[in-house]
Amino acid sequence: MLKNVFKLLSLLCVLMVAVMAGAPAFAGSAVVGSVAGSMNATVEGQPLVPNSVVFSGQSLSVKDGAAVVATNAGARMVFGRDTNASFLGDQDEITLQLASGNVSLYQPDGSARLRVKAGSVSVVPASGFKTLCQVAMVGNAIVVTAEKGSLRVEGNGAPVELAQGKTITIQPHTSRAPQAAGGTQHFGGGGNTALEAGALAAGGLAALLAGISMSRAGDARDAANRADSDAVAATNAAKQADADAIKADSDAVAATSAANAAASTANSVGCALNSFAYPITGSSPYTPPPGSSC
Repeated sequence: MLKNVFKLLSLLCVLMVAVMAGAPAFAGSAVVGSVAGSMNATVEGQPLVPNSVVFSGQSLSVKDGAAVVATNAGARMVFGRDTNASFLGDQDEITLQLASGNVSLYQPDGSARLRVKAGSVSVVPASGFKTLCQVAMVGNAIVVTAEKGSLRVEGNGAPVELAQGKTITIQPHTSRAPQAAGGTQHFGGGGNTALEAGALAAGGLAALLAGISMSRAGDARDAANRADSDAVAATNAAKQADADAIKADSDAVAATSAANAAASTANSVGCALNSFAYPITGSSPYTPPPGSSC
């Protein structure tokens, strides 16, 4: 008996381990946002589906396409082609770790707390203002552009406040810290990184607009589906109303026929009573209603 109890306990332990191993890896993780639109993108190796939820700890990959993730605070992250990134988030801040490619951030106000990390560089949009910016990895360089609003760039020397309309190019592992003077800045290394940065800035804006267009197209599709559903429901309601009206007409006709038949029967009975009483009393106790006669 005791031996059987030990066997049962061992079996239960095995089952518990199996259940824990099969549990979703991201169950209980913080929600980063939802997918507003995607094209040729995956999350954890699975196709990125619009309206699906993205969790902290998950990784996103974009091939020849784009992806848009919207946060609960109304911010949007637009990922361009050949981009790989991962998410870390809690109730205070969402951190995006950019491994390759580029991301454009848009926050309508300062309520969203976002941070982008690319290598050793950390980019934080200024709070309290509408912000549109881009962070891109070009070879060994990191390119940061503030299209609207201002940014704080940290992690490569002294922090830099990047004003609206400015771009900086940062070469990691250099001793010189980036400084945001006028125009586009280039720090460390050589080649045509600054030109590539300019192209990426324009491409990032295009990607953002394309991402917003995908999101709006999805919203329009959802609205059209709801309109179709409402139209079908209205048509069905109209058909039911027609059926109810036809039944009501039929019931009214039947009621009228029944009333006429009852009136005719009553008149026949009254006339028969007159025929019976008149020879005896000399009078008719029943008077037919208007329109009827004996």
